[in-house]
Amino acid sequence: MLDETMAQYSAMMIMKQKYGPDKMKKFLRYEMDNYLRGRSFEREKEVPLYRVQGQQYIHYNKGSVVMYALQDYIDEYRLDFALHNYIKKVKFQEPPYTTSLEFLQFVSTVVPDSLSYIVTDMFSNITLFNNKVTECTYRKIKDSIYRVHLVVEAHKIMADSSGNEMDVPLNDWIDIGIFDQPKKGAMVPKYLKKMYITPSPATFEITVKGKPYEAGIDPYNKLIDRMPEDNIKTLEEAK
Repeated sequence: MLDETMAQYSAMMIMKQKYGPDKMKKFLRYEMDNYLRGRSFEREKEVPLYRVQGQQYIHYNKGSVVMYALQDYIDEYRLDFALHNYIKKVKFQEPPYTTSLEFLQFVSTVVPDSLSYIVTDMFSNITLFNNKVTECTYRKIKDSIYRVHLVVEAHKIMADSSGNEMDVPLNDWIDIGIFDQPKKGAMVPKYLKKMYITPSPATFEITVKGKPYEAGIDPYNKLIDRMPEDNIKTLEEAK
């Protein structure tokens, strides 16, 4: 994790700076698909990210999604601060060498208490999601003002190293977004905010300026979702 996941993260942040966050979805989806494919063919045991050794689908593919999501949740500059302090302490180190657990201690210092669960979910556990849109309509309120009615389902799953899975209570912050028509392949957000979601379904009434085109939950695929295709849906006018 300390070698390959960090190399992937560095590359992803260069991509984000060059192409913008709205074009990162395609790469995140690619990495997520490869991780899910890798775990489906695992012959030994899947381990949490902090314990990974030679399993490329974990330290490359899952690691990319996890680190990108982490900087999105806590802020890129907070994570950079933690990385700076960590590297300052461990560079040119003599044995005994640093570990992923020591890295996570530095990360924990910059994570707000309300988001401390994401470090456990992303690094120490094997966490999956089943998120989807079930209802998605809009109606015009007045000139250029529209009200979006959005109903989503969100399910959180924990897996063990043998592949056994169990639903766990959901008390998570997840992106809810309303979007204009895509431009040059990039999503154009009218509204994007992390909402605190407890057991689903969850209903949202959101007002936006300008006619909306689509809406969804975790629309940029920052969380590891086994069926991300149903996270976002084209809006229909309410009858």
